[in-house]
Amino acid sequence: MTKISNNQPILLVEDNPVDLDLTMRAFKSQNLENPILTARDGEEALAFIEKWEKGKPWPVVILLDLKMPKINGLEVLKELKSNPVLKSIPVVVLTTSSETSDIKRAYQLGANSYIVKPVDFEKFLDVAKQIDLYWRVLNKPDNA
Repeated sequence: MTKISNNQPILLVEDNPVDLDLTMRAFKSQNLENPILTARDGEEALAFIEKWEKGKPWPVVILLDLKMPKINGLEVLKELKSNPVLKSIPVVVLTTSSETSDIKRAYQLGANSYIVKPVDFEKFLDVAKQIDLYWRVLNKPDNA
């Protein structure tokens, strides 16, 4: 079984039901043991901040879409990275946008990685494997 870090959750912020399902299936195929929390828009994502500040387990990583209703992903990223307690949570932007301005802005706001979503499931499985490999094996968290 694959396990990224202890039993900390992964927060997946995604408004598109097809992409949400695709991501969940890709992680399930990797036998990921970490619980997956989902937020369907930026407003739901920001609601998690209050829960984390009240002692709920922080996510080991946040997978964040950019193009969402209510509050877009860049605003969510800005809010997360401006919070002195939560800014160390790694954020991977996982989006369909390959716009140079989005990529540049995401990194300026503190994104740890920027991945453009592939269209087909097999390519998406490769992305899921790479995310798993990176966060489980290659990345060294500050509590290591």
